[in-house]
Amino acid sequence: MLSKDKLRKKFLKIRKLKYFEVTKNYFNPLNKVLNSFSQKKEIYLSIYYPSNYEVNTLSFLEILRTKKKIISLLPSLTNKNNMVFCKWNYLDVLKVNKYGMLEPAPNQDHFIPDIMLVPLLVFDKYNHRLGYGKGYYDNFLNKYLKKNKTILTIGVAFSFQKYDKLPTSKLDVKLDYILTENKMIKQ
Repeated sequence: MLSKDKLRKKFLKIRKLKYFEVTKNYFNPLNKVLNSFSQKKEIYLSIYYPSNYEVNTLSFLEILRTKKKIISLLPSLTNKNNMVFCKWNYLDVLKVNKYGMLEPAPNQDHFIPDIMLVPLLVFDKYNHRLGYGKGYYDNFLNKYLKKNKTILTIGVAFSFQKYDKLPTSKLDVKLDYILTENKMIKQ
């Protein structure tokens, strides 16, 4: 079995070579998920600002603008190496964080997402994921899921990012779904 570091390097290269721009149709399966939250007055949905050949979630924002009760959130890193989620609209100003990724200023109000679209480098048939290795998403989810918060997690990927079985630790959080251009996978 390949180590997490070797898998990260391998799939960064694969994603760069095989990347393609997704259409709005890619996100159609999320309508069913959003409809399952219809009883809520507001739905806090975290997305990520794409970088480094990640699936481009920005086209999904156009769809969200027509849905009044959905509040878009973006992750922002804190000085304590934690991640928080801040409201963000498509044209709001962003800053570059220490990893070169765009994020809202963390001095805004923070929100706990109802639904999280999670970036990843590789996923497996058990809905485990590997990210960039800093543990921000896993740390956030471990903290809030232990407090009985229900956060629906959806990994966003290309189908070619699938690997049979990833090495995992007790800190790794299994995702509820993986969304690819072919289908939405539930474990």
